[in-house]
Amino acid sequence: MFSRRAFLASSGSLVLAPPLTSRTARPGFVTRDGMALMLDGRPYRFVGANAWYLAWLGADADFGDRGRLARELDALQGDGVTNLRIAASAELSPLKNSVRPAFRDRGPEYNETLLTGLDHAMAEIGRRGMKAVLYLTNFWEWSGGMMTYLSWVNGGRYLDMNDPAHPWPAFPDFIADFYRSGEAVDLYRDYVRAVVTRINTVTGIPYAQDPTLMAWQLANEPRPAGGVTEAVANLPAFYDWINGTARLIKSLDPNHLVSTGGEGLKGSVERPEIVLESQQSTDIDYMTAHIWPGNWGWLDRKDMAGTDAAARALSRDYVAQHIGFARQLDKPLVIEEFGYPRDGDAYDPAVPATLRDGFYDDIHAAVLADAQAGGPLVGSNYWAWNGEARSPHPDHRFRSGDRAWMGDPPHEPQGWYGVFDTDQSTRAHIRAHAAALAVV
Repeated sequence: MFSRRAFLASSGSLVLAPPLTSRTARPGFVTRDGMALMLDGRPYRFVGANAWYLAWLGADADFGDRGRLARELDALQGDGVTNLRIAASAELSPLKNSVRPAFRDRGPEYNETLLTGLDHAMAEIGRRGMKAVLYLTNFWEWSGGMMTYLSWVNGGRYLDMNDPAHPWPAFPDFIADFYRSGEAVDLYRDYVRAVVTRINTVTGIPYAQDPTLMAWQLANEPRPAGGVTEAVANLPAFYDWINGTARLIKSLDPNHLVSTGGEGLKGSVERPEIVLESQQSTDIDYMTAHIWPGNWGWLDRKDMAGTDAAARALSRDYVAQHIGFARQLDKPLVIEEFGYPRDGDAYDPAVPATLRDGFYDDIHAAVLADAQAGGPLVGSNYWAWNGEARSPHPDHRFRSGDRAWMGDPPHEPQGWYGVFDTDQSTRAHIRAHAAALAVV
């Protein structure tokens, strides 16, 4: 374990460069120029993946596997993936299905083994010329997240997601207290300071000076609340949390981009004004949107073939709406999560993913078309890369102590949305998109 105070002390010798623009950027840093992301004087557009678990693989511990980490990154690189969105946080939590080990507990001591795992993952990503987006907490329960921060300061009270005694939107409405709790937000921001000012123990490069990092992200899918009434009432606190945290990160690291990690309309109780206001700050460099037809009721998972066309049409409309929002704000847009089940809503990698391939093609086509038009949609990160991991259990459910880390988080069926190394058709579609985007 490593002390937060030691992290903060080490940051005293860190010399921060002035903010980077497309005109002043040092080689290798991604910057923003209006609706464009830029890298070395050229528009930066990318094919990306989510692989939240890479820090766990990078750890020198019984739960790590550095050999597998290298193989997974090689496979992704071979598919044309150049951008990875990964977790840089997890809070030790009483919530069901929350991942362990975690980066931190309630106190000022942080898990140096896992932080070094993140260092190792970042070093390996950088060696391959790839970029990383690091998110710093989670709205949802599977990595502890905001509910856990609340439980540390409110006497241990919390709700479990999908608790029949507390149906939706009780869970996200409870989390709304996080933004209003100065004590919980302070604990979170202590951790933000520690990670943003950290010096990579593998490369010796401060994170704030590392071109491997594309962006810091405030959280995975932060929402103001679940229900409309609670969300609207909580907006002042929600906006203060976004703007204050983004400003804090920029004060510690003016060299890198910052984004919220939000879903877009679905994470804003379908209110366009919330989408726009939450992204308004000059410290938020680009917009994000997530698309989940199977989770949102657009796709009937019991009749996938019969509802696929309608679900995909709604998804295309969703992308178009967010391109419009990005144009209004004159900021880039990334579709940084999009997922679709295997055929028949199965989890076994032996089952085809034909409908998923079509859905991926739609997202990729939108990115390519907007790139050709000089629009704000600069890239996408599919959810998620499972690689060579396989569930050891016939019910495909995660159990405490499992080490088969994969892109499907512990609260979900293992194999639900993730792309396995044997998904040759899906991987061929990703490679084709990468080749097309590279010549725009």
